[in-house]
Amino acid sequence: MRLLTLCLLLLMQGGVTAADAFRLSPFCPPALRLDEAGQCVLRGQYQAYGSLYDKGVGGLRTGLPPVRDGFTPQQIDLGRFLFFDPLLSGNGSLACSSCHDPALGFGDGQARSVGVQGIPVQRSAPSLWNVGFMQRLLWDGSKHSLEEQLQGPLYAPDEMGGDPQSLLAALQDNESYRGLFATAFDNQPLVLAQVYTALTAFESSLISLNSRYDLYAHGVHSALNAREKEGLNVFRSFVARCAECHTPPLFTNQQIAVLGVPETDGRPLDPGAAATSGDASQRGGFRVPSLRNIALTAPYMHAGNFESLRETAAFYTGGRGHAVPEGEDLNLHWHIWDPELTDNELDRLVDFLMTLTDQSFLPEIPVAVPSGLPVGRAPGVAPAGTHALHIESTTNNF
Repeated sequence: MRLLTLCLLLLMQGGVTAADAFRLSPFCPPALRLDEAGQCVLRGQYQAYGSLYDKGVGGLRTGLPPVRDGFTPQQIDLGRFLFFDPLLSGNGSLACSSCHDPALGFGDGQARSVGVQGIPVQRSAPSLWNVGFMQRLLWDGSKHSLEEQLQGPLYAPDEMGGDPQSLLAALQDNESYRGLFATAFDNQPLVLAQVYTALTAFESSLISLNSRYDLYAHGVHSALNAREKEGLNVFRSFVARCAECHTPPLFTNQQIAVLGVPETDGRPLDPGAAATSGDASQRGGFRVPSLRNIALTAPYMHAGNFESLRETAAFYTGGRGHAVPEGEDLNLHWHIWDPELTDNELDRLVDFLMTLTDQSFLPEIPVAVPSGLPVGRAPGVAPAGTHALHIESTTNNF
């Protein structure tokens, strides 16, 4: 951090070149470990457990699905610079981090994100924590790899508004980025596939599995208080059935669910997954989001319908189909029924959801990016220095 600041000061004084001002970290992010091949791989407690993923709810000590790892430290760190750099947008006004800000659980705190045109897009920005485990991406679940998914917002006219040719030219014309890509990709010519790989590498490194809930799951029973344990029991109960879709340890089963959530502000119903799958039974259906760090990512649902977790939880007690817009005949998910949770049970459920907060492995936010543009942050989030250093950690509990 101090070295980068010194380099930037020297650069302004003409002491170093632009390429010298930026260096890629030789260390893996704290959630990962460097293997013998020089790649960053996941190592944690959950990997010692057998996986019941896609086979039921399972117990607290349930394994994880496969994660995207195996990138080099330099590829991950290059992706970090790209993620925070507005150079990736068509007009230089938005970075990936403008809608996925670390300070807001890698969301942006808005009901619907605002793109380069200055108007809200169709849906909210989902959190990126643990996105490397996800096998369905986007709210409609239509993408199955990060490399494929991230090209959507990069080039969508109403989101980041770029185009492939202009993006590649901007990176090739930037002395710092030419040097960084050469370092990360063994001096190969700079091509767009490397951009997608670097961003995927960084996003896959965003691991959040060290919450108080995780300590409890690993056997530290004092990590949760009595009210939070009561909320966990409600969450896993056959009455509430939260865990049927928000399955630990990721707190999502990654499936499409039709909940019957209406749109906000009188907007027409978002067809959701049906628009891309062609399956009429998925009309109004969306990918079940992870509940990790859910306390940081209000407002909730695909269009920011609910301002609080309490309001969101109460939606499920309103009765099956109670909010379906008039004239719509939706194929509601089987777990949407009439649990009739009491106010106390809803309050305890929210208490438990608060225990899923863990940002102990926040990435370092650059103080500057190679384009020279302001570092991308969500609306209302003040520019900051660093959250965490790129050092080798020995305290992984997951």
